[in-house]
Amino acid sequence: MKRGVTSGRPQATSHATLSTLAIDLFADITDVAFASHHWPTWGSSQVRDYLSLQRDLYAYLHDQTLRMMNAGLVGSEIAEAMILPPALQEAWHARGYYGSVSHNVKAIYQRYMGWYDANPANLWQHPPVERATRYVAAMGGADAVVELARGAIEAGDYRWVAEVVSHVVFADPGHAAARELLADTFEQLGFGAENGTWRCAYLSGSHELRHGGFGSPTRALSPDMLASLTPAQLFGAIAVRVNGPRAWEERLELDVDLGDDGRYRLRLANGVLTYTTAAQSTTADLVLRMPRGALPALLAAPVDPLDLHALGIQIEGEVSVLARLLTVLDDPDPDFAIVTP
Repeated sequence: MKRGVTSGRPQATSHATLSTLAIDLFADITDVAFASHHWPTWGSSQVRDYLSLQRDLYAYLHDQTLRMMNAGLVGSEIAEAMILPPALQEAWHARGYYGSVSHNVKAIYQRYMGWYDANPANLWQHPPVERATRYVAAMGGADAVVELARGAIEAGDYRWVAEVVSHVVFADPGHAAARELLADTFEQLGFGAENGTWRCAYLSGSHELRHGGFGSPTRALSPDMLASLTPAQLFGAIAVRVNGPRAWEERLELDVDLGDDGRYRLRLANGVLTYTTAAQSTTADLVLRMPRGALPALLAAPVDPLDLHALGIQIEGEVSVLARLLTVLDDPDPDFAIVTP
């Protein structure tokens, strides 16, 4: 078979299976069901109907996606071909006000097949800017693509306009006409979107094209969040901030002794930060003894020994090891671009 799966519905994670279980266990003794994104449903009979339709919705999307997958269709083709039965189409709580059939079908496809659709032309594509530069050149240049797109707008084909003009913006970010046309197109797609997530995505893209990125209000390194992490989670969070190429030649070992909360050996080598709680036969370059509560503050602290002592951290070894570790860490960027390179 070219592409596809023959397995049945994964019982442990199936929404349909969980809905059936909820009906069997609770429908007859339930007065009200509170849903995540909708108005509550009152009455045992109404709750049963609500859960039954939700069960059938999830099962239909899952099973029909796999059926078409086994016929050789890829995710985008299945999403385009998927039509819900009338009873589900007419159920207000099954409408795509928050999610969408198209979005969910592609997620089901990726859950089984990953990103690769078995077409080798898609196996090793150029990244966005390089691909866009080639597309725009092949279509006669940025101005020609924008003119072509204006004709597609007249025909109401906003999806095609978004695709081709996005190439212009990535190939030539300063092309004012392309940015304005793409912003207008995203607005039209947003105004026509039934579900709020798509609408917000389109309108956010339009805003970025006209005014620049607006970032995220989330603080990735907020003290409250860091304080809630376990030591293992915190070390994992540090590891994904290591700038690999900058740390290729760095070698260091650091012990973090948290007393009753455990002792961790951190090792930086080959651009990778790993940790273990196993007993060690060698001495680390630096040992930091501290209460667990001081661990999050360590990342934001200067590496002056006096400052570390003020945090309740005892030092054994060469404190410069900590500075070497902190030097190879990148800060997360909450303001990266989405629809521009």
